[in-house]
Amino acid sequence: MRAQSSTVLADALRPALPLPGWLAVSTQVATGTLAIALSAQVHFHLPGNPVPVTLQTLAVLLVGAVLGSQRGAFATVAYIAAGACGLPLFSAGGMGLAKLAGPTGGYLLGFIAAAWVSGRIAESGADRRIGTALLGMLAGNTVIYLFGLPWLMLYVGIERALPLGLYPFIIGDVVKVAFAGMLIPGAWAAVKQLIPGCD
Repeated sequence: MRAQSSTVLADALRPALPLPGWLAVSTQVATGTLAIALSAQVHFHLPGNPVPVTLQTLAVLLVGAVLGSQRGAFATVAYIAAGACGLPLFSAGGMGLAKLAGPTGGYLLGFIAAAWVSGRIAESGADRRIGTALLGMLAGNTVIYLFGLPWLMLYVGIERALPLGLYPFIIGDVVKVAFAGMLIPGAWAAVKQLIPGCD
């Protein structure tokens, strides 16, 4: 991993979006929040499983990597806060504090940490190369389970937590991590072509 650069994609693209600093940051965070909310609506449930299959994890990892640790985490906090306050932003149009306190609440809270982790790794410059970008995305994805599985255990017990909350999602997560880990370096390559001197 490289430590000399703290620039993330959102910073590199700032010259293409000439807005005042506060407005640019607000726009970035709002866009990240919207991306996570939209990704939650792509979902389906496996039979008998309270944990839905969604595109949220992919969106969270990408938002963190593109915006960086602070803005990525804030976009995720904004998403969760809006859903908890009654906007139908959670999977299947779910909303409210009851959803946040339910079996999948740990995963939702894990999104905040995952966005921060993937953003922090991107800030190190690791998102420029596929190998290290993949590791960064894997780290962020792992963090989601570190929050989600213990919370799920409270509802389904220790014996059922892994069969319900991890095993069915491994293949999908591998695909999402691989996609995100290749997309971000590819986006960097494109940005460097479009914006000379960008690094």
